[in-house]
Amino acid sequence: MNTLSIDVETFSDVDISKCGAYKYAESSSFEILLFAYAADGGEVQVVDLAAGEKIPQEILAALTDDNVIKWAFNANFERICLSRYLSDMGLLRDAFLSPESWRCTMVWAAYMGLPLSLAAVGRVLGLEEQKMSEGKSLIRYFCTPCTATKTNGGRVRNLPSHAPDKWAMFKAYNKRDVKVEMAIQHRLAKFPVPNFLWNEYHLDQEINDRGIRIDMAFVDNAIAIDARSREELSGRMKQLTGLDNPNSVQQMKGWLSQHGAETDSLDKKAVLELLKNAPPELAEVLSLRQQLAKSSVKKYIAMKNVSCADHHARGTFRFYGANRTGRFSGKNIQLQNLPQNYMEHLEDVRTLVRRGDFESLNVLYDSVPNVLSQLIRTAFIPKEGRKFIVADFSAIEARVLSWLAKERWRMDVFESNGDIYCATASRMFHCNVVKHGENGHLRQKGKQAELACGYGGSVGALKAFGALESGMKEDELKPLVDAWRAANPNIVEFWWVVDRAAKDCIKERSTKVTHGIRFIYQSGMMFIELPSGRRLSYVKPRIGENQFGGESVTYMGLDLSKKWARIESYGPKLVENVTQAISRDILCYAMQTLRTMDIVAHVHDELIIECDEQVSLPLICEQMERTPPWAEGLLLRTEGFECHFYQKN
Repeated sequence: MNTLSIDVETFSDVDISKCGAYKYAESSSFEILLFAYAADGGEVQVVDLAAGEKIPQEILAALTDDNVIKWAFNANFERICLSRYLSDMGLLRDAFLSPESWRCTMVWAAYMGLPLSLAAVGRVLGLEEQKMSEGKSLIRYFCTPCTATKTNGGRVRNLPSHAPDKWAMFKAYNKRDVKVEMAIQHRLAKFPVPNFLWNEYHLDQEINDRGIRIDMAFVDNAIAIDARSREELSGRMKQLTGLDNPNSVQQMKGWLSQHGAETDSLDKKAVLELLKNAPPELAEVLSLRQQLAKSSVKKYIAMKNVSCADHHARGTFRFYGANRTGRFSGKNIQLQNLPQNYMEHLEDVRTLVRRGDFESLNVLYDSVPNVLSQLIRTAFIPKEGRKFIVADFSAIEARVLSWLAKERWRMDVFESNGDIYCATASRMFHCNVVKHGENGHLRQKGKQAELACGYGGSVGALKAFGALESGMKEDELKPLVDAWRAANPNIVEFWWVVDRAAKDCIKERSTKVTHGIRFIYQSGMMFIELPSGRRLSYVKPRIGENQFGGESVTYMGLDLSKKWARIESYGPKLVENVTQAISRDILCYAMQTLRTMDIVAHVHDELIIECDEQVSLPLICEQMERTPPWAEGLLLRTEGFECHFYQKN
């Protein structure tokens, strides 16, 4: 046996959508109901474990044999569930099956720019056999607890005997899923995922298996403090406004209107705008509204939901979650969008929360919700006797873009460890700019332009990055864009060289090469091959017409609403895809370099490593910033720090 295609149907009283696969499979109620498999692409077999059938011995042996490649769609779920099953049988020594011999059809679909659900991939590929639409209702019926009623005899779970017809259909559904997965593999066979990407996937699975420790005493008290804080804030708002429910947007808008403050929205931006000119009595209400609107406690609840028996959060990263660039995305807790911390005496404040000392927090700080928000990162802690090393790449996208476009002056800034925002402002305004020094006020404009303009952004992008909120005037935004572009002629040229290469590739159905990047047309696909050898995929590319009447590149993909639709692109946007994708490849190269270390998490361009106290921070940073062999001339720099709870330094 060389390959095994697998799909399982399971039961657990844990809500997988809130708690993730690891805690789901950890439940005492967990069991595998159906196990469908096909060996070496043969006939699909279904083992009805709920009816007492047994998985054949040779299949059990294959599950623990790293020479047999196991395939599944969202393979992490199958691997974790089967790990629990084999552990219960005494057939697995480690906590989880090694990911080394597992392959994921969902990752393959993502690599090809396809949707991330089995049903959607089947539809897009036009497979003869499609995922059965009855699946959701069958899963709801057999795989989750049910509400006890008089009609169902007070039971809290539906068994096969309660609906034999549905159970027969469920077995057919289980079998069909394996057939669809195998059909996807067959259809994509001429576009194989490179081996180095599977190695990255295996490392990702190791990190998800390892998990990161949560300080549950801290989390429990943070949730309790938030509840008490919200109760007091709501009481004060009721007292000030006389409203039954001051959390109601409609009631609050009505009250504000009665007091001379009209607003269409009560989102963060609108409340900040209202506060600028609000009289004291309105300002207090709006400030209370701001505090109540803090949703940070949801992160603490998510931590509690996901935390396994050993207080570790597992499965919080989705490999190839962003299928346009291949970047990672988050699941459950969403470490990718944690609030910043900027308050002083972080450890002391954290101690107050861990002790549940609401009174001291209330006296010392204006906003308890804001304190809890800033402390979210600190809920992640290393094991006893160990520490975290947190290291991240400095200005990674700016460095990659400069290297690709051969913008020499920028590379010189990076080589001398200069401040790219000051250097940008100096070139834009033709004067010397020093942080906190000569012409220091111009640095902010350099920073805004640097963040907004690198991928063709103009006035709208500057506004999105907060240019007006930072004090800039509307009439200075366009000149700022023009100044940035004039200071970076090679980057601007790079945008349009890429634009021409992509269009010519599609028109001529040929291969074009520029700046070390290959544009390849193959079998109705456009691939952009990166220096690492990884490819970005654009499905059914065409030349369309943009809003200005000119030519544009279009392709099929997931739009902002996650619907499969035709998407328009152009040079600067393709440059953004390429730059972010290469930045992702550099992070993965660093993760492979540091693979012998216990990487417990990664956030954007940052690695969090749990290690012994004697491990050297400079050594970790030195290893992390090694330039990959495929990126000769790219200058990398990392900065890091040590801590005993996670934080933003």
